[in-house]
Amino acid sequence: MSRRKTERLLNLVICLLATHRPLSAEQIRQAVPGYDPDNDEAFQRMFERDKNELREIGIPIEVHKDPWEDDPGYRIVRQAYELPEITLEPDEAAVIGLAAQVWQRASLAEAASGALLKLQAGGVRTDLAESPLELRVDTRDPAFPALWEAVRDRRPVTFAYRSAGSESVLTRAVEPWGVVSRRGRWYVVGHDRDRDDVRVFRLSRITGPVTTIGRPGTVTVPEGVDLRSMVGFQELPSERTALIRIRQGSCQGLRHAAQAVRTGTDGWDEAEVAFADPERLAGWIASLGPDAKVIDPPDAREAVIRRLKGALQ
Repeated sequence: MSRRKTERLLNLVICLLATHRPLSAEQIRQAVPGYDPDNDEAFQRMFERDKNELREIGIPIEVHKDPWEDDPGYRIVRQAYELPEITLEPDEAAVIGLAAQVWQRASLAEAASGALLKLQAGGVRTDLAESPLELRVDTRDPAFPALWEAVRDRRPVTFAYRSAGSESVLTRAVEPWGVVSRRGRWYVVGHDRDRDDVRVFRLSRITGPVTTIGRPGTVTVPEGVDLRSMVGFQELPSERTALIRIRQGSCQGLRHAAQAVRTGTDGWDEAEVAFADPERLAGWIASLGPDAKVIDPPDAREAVIRRLKGALQ
């Protein structure tokens, strides 16, 4: 359905809901944008199609015939259109609240918080302040929103990718099948067009923007494919230790995660932090601003510098 038609149908529904009395076709023609004001035949055909489409999706358009009027009137009775009151059990409300919290940092945060507000406005309690659970989908990887949309729309993409243990960056053309989280890291699984084979790419190693290169619906996901098992079989990097200077009195989260913290001089302490992916560590350290500096290893330090330079640009 085109955007213009969608807007016209939505405007028609709003018009028929807002009126306190039935409106004639001519009144609707003048009030709703999108109808031809000059061609009577074209308007009648379009108006009939619109009414039928709205009725097919369950919107009750009523027809009223006034003996004092030549033309019938149309309206949507609000009581027949609105959904009945939604009642949720405490456990159901808790699940919805947790789901909204999960997407707090993702591209769906606005939609999730909006749904939660609507439930609360309707009297449904979804407050989880007393719950010991605090779920998060950590989607700090810049590539996540674009890849999620590409998977949703079944569209091929290209992106620059840095292979594990290498500083070389190559452009990949991929038909994405899904985005999967494993052990706190995000991966995209799909068909690599250049290699004509299935590949798994870690989002933290994608540098630069993700660009769509095809029309929606052109990617076909094989039936029965198990994305999680494909990611699980990938070789995971060995864990290393980074030496990080942190300003005294700051970075409490980093201090708690550190294997060891030593009191330093000149207002700085030294922390040893375990990590596996330099890019993921860099995203965390860069977010701490001037209160944290990676000293060692060099690849982690360079990753932080790249992040900061990118933010400056």
